[in-house]
Amino acid sequence: MSYKPLPDVVTIKDSGIHGLGLFATVDISEGTVLGKIYFDHNGKTERTPLGGFGNHSDEPNCIKILMEDDSWWIATNQDVKSGDELTWAYTMYNVT
Repeated sequence: MSYKPLPDVVTIKDSGIHGLGLFATVDISEGTVLGKIYFDHNGKTERTPLGGFGNHSDEPNCIKILMEDDSWWIATNQDVKSGDELTWAYTMYNVT
């Protein structure tokens, strides 16, 4: 998978949850991998633009996935409609 700061199917705009958020610009199917949100750089965790604008939800429509290179990516865990905010559960040690 190649890295892009934001996938073509996502935009950043005002969020009803907090500040700015990520929103689908088209309908996105369940299981779509959207991109990298965190990665290790010289022993320090770095956040990507995609990771920087994701908001928390107790009922998220995305999940975090640990990849073989120890980077974290997000994918949809349900169908997402165009205009919906993309969210995932924030966790400090138990990534879900």
